[in-house]
Amino acid sequence: MDVRKIKFRDIIDLKNEDRPRGHLTPIESAMDIPFEIKRIYYITRVPENTVRGFHAHKKLNQVLICLNGCVTIKVSTPNEEKTFILDNPSEGLYIGTGLWREMYDFTPAAVLLVLASEYYSESDYIRDFDEYCKYVAEPKGEEG
Repeated sequence: MDVRKIKFRDIIDLKNEDRPRGHLTPIESAMDIPFEIKRIYYITRVPENTVRGFHAHKKLNQVLICLNGCVTIKVSTPNEEKTFILDNPSEGLYIGTGLWREMYDFTPAAVLLVLASEYYSESDYIRDFDEYCKYVAEPKGEEG
């Protein structure tokens, strides 16, 4: 993976329809989300002062949406980092392949929804930051 090809993405605005009986936020795979969704999970009840993540993915893309509460997401490459605060359920943070992520400052009732482009595969994870830096420094083909 060529670190020069890794791109930071910004927040994706999801369609939020304000209706008399409440807000409706539809999410359509490959329309609102830039990939076909193959896996959905959510993170809740994160203990105070817990930091999650500490990994990157070789192939998987994700969109993170904080449905309730607030969470901070730090996204990094070996040379750059950006921090995002997710606190609006009509916004999602797109995290593409080859980006290191850490999630922290979960409010007590936070619900973090994750939409993933691939099924779970442990072999897709890079869980050591030094290994991650080596991985992104190595030139690879288009498939990475």
